[in-house]
Amino acid sequence: MAKDPREKETKRLEKAAKKAQRKQTRSQMWQAFQLQRKRDKKLVPYMLLGVLVPVAVLLLLSLVVGAWWFNLILGLLIGAVVAMVIFSRRLQSGVYDQIEGQAGAAAWALTNLRSGVGMKWITETGVASNTHMDAVHRVVGTPGVVLVGEGDRSRLRPMMAQERKRLARILGDVPIYDMYIGDGEDEVEVRKIQTALMKYPRNIKKDQVDSLNNRIASISRLHSREAALPKGPLPRQANMSGMNRRARRASERNRRG
Repeated sequence: MAKDPREKETKRLEKAAKKAQRKQTRSQMWQAFQLQRKRDKKLVPYMLLGVLVPVAVLLLLSLVVGAWWFNLILGLLIGAVVAMVIFSRRLQSGVYDQIEGQAGAAAWALTNLRSGVGMKWITETGVASNTHMDAVHRVVGTPGVVLVGEGDRSRLRPMMAQERKRLARILGDVPIYDMYIGDGEDEVEVRKIQTALMKYPRNIKKDQVDSLNNRIASISRLHSREAALPKGPLPRQANMSGMNRRARRASERNRRG
């Protein structure tokens, strides 16, 4: 049975899209490497060490067990992975150095959280904010809900308290934690947000995080729509006066007709 031409065309387009995506990813990685290499003089030496050390160790091992060609290939593969990890970590550190202390730094860090074994994070930035650029971000994960305050702590406290109170009505006994970003006492630096989140207890299973976040998001949308509606009925006098004006205009048009 011949294949449907439309199905073949769809597969061709999907393949072309994936190829274009891979090409774009490689281009972005290369650009990021070039930028980081120019501002981080230790990047290339460290990456070379990351490649050479596994190769050297496995080649020395081959003197005992043999199969040097296999150990060489394995060493190169392991070295490539180590070099990429070094590049990723130093690139991330360079970004933190640039954004540290700027408004929105915590929001960027939270949107780039890495989920791990038994851990998952879903971030909603700017769930509350003010004209001073202070903001409260929400992270839903295996600890429960973490409210992250970014800005002046004295202005953040009432914002955090209000958001906590609203969430408590939705979540019941789901734990809610507060985290303030900064370099003071009981505050967390932007670059250490991931580490601080990992220290919270795991109160919720990883596969329950999505349903918890959907529950919060759906009720939050409902509250937003309710807030947009006018409070209470229209004043009776204003409503009747409008109806009277429309009635008089209709009567005048009938007389003229």
